[in-house]
Amino acid sequence: MSNENDLEITCPLPIGQYEKIVMAHGGGGRLMQQLIDNIMLRAFGSSSLKDKNDSAVLPTQQGRLAFTTDSYVVNPLFFPGGDIGKMAVCGTLNDLAMSGAKPLYLSCGFILEEGFAIESLQKIVHSMAQQAKAAGVEIVTGDTKVVEKGKGDGIYINTSGIGVLKTALDISPSSIKAGDVVLINGDIGRHGIAIMAEREGFHLEETLESDCADVSGLVEMLVDAGLELHGMRDLTRGGLATALIEISASANKHILLQEADINIPKTVRSVCELLGLDPCYVANEGRFITVLPAEQAEQALAIMHSHPLGENAAIIGQVEEAERGLVSMKNKIGTTRILELLSGTQLPRIC
Repeated sequence: MSNENDLEITCPLPIGQYEKIVMAHGGGGRLMQQLIDNIMLRAFGSSSLKDKNDSAVLPTQQGRLAFTTDSYVVNPLFFPGGDIGKMAVCGTLNDLAMSGAKPLYLSCGFILEEGFAIESLQKIVHSMAQQAKAAGVEIVTGDTKVVEKGKGDGIYINTSGIGVLKTALDISPSSIKAGDVVLINGDIGRHGIAIMAEREGFHLEETLESDCADVSGLVEMLVDAGLELHGMRDLTRGGLATALIEISASANKHILLQEADINIPKTVRSVCELLGLDPCYVANEGRFITVLPAEQAEQALAIMHSHPLGENAAIIGQVEEAERGLVSMKNKIGTTRILELLSGTQLPRIC
């Protein structure tokens, strides 16, 4: 029996089918977007959630704060260039930075599997502490739970973060305008391929390290320069293509990418060709895009090039008017293809 105050949620697929989708794909594609839109957003209904930004911007009497949370289930726990602890801290710092916020405080929650090695836990916690200290943030609260052996896959970590906005800008898809350009701070695909190679025991000609890094310091330089930042997004699960597709859909704009300007490392390209993967959809953990007016692009590039995490920054596309959100990519010979959300994720358990 129901009344007019009951919450009604309608789904295009039965809940049981969503369960199968989540188990099979782990999130990040068209099916997960349907789950989020038709279950989470309908239930919670927050305007901050509907913006689908990396963090929520919240007004307070002292100014605006950014708040975000994320969970990490990467497999393996240790990989070239990082570990689950480093990723948990960097990922949350980066999500705060994408709203233009300076990170201040983090929380951490651990779900440990019974029998998890103390030595491994010490390494992970030490990695988190080092990364937080380097960023000038404090880990101020947390929680630890233990589950039965065989039920937790070693360790899962959740981190939440609070930051303060140093700018009055509304850095969100709604601010993006035709004539803007899209900048990226470096190459793409290294994290996803490094994780997969470590997991599957691939022997690559050269060691490929994850790009896992905290980009909040670089973003702070862009904010402090007074640039008119219209949009930012870090290129984690789903990679460059998924991030831009989500932004274009929210902004109702066409984003035209130039494939020749996108830096894909040789090893990443070779592995992707071998396995039939598109590097534009492979996850990154230290890469983000910035959307801003074309006349400010050179200034932004100069700032990025002065920072170790932006020394290979480049302009990779431009924003055009459109009746609906669209992302297309032009290759070296002038042929254009449309980028669409994948039905699932190419590589599960990469973050």
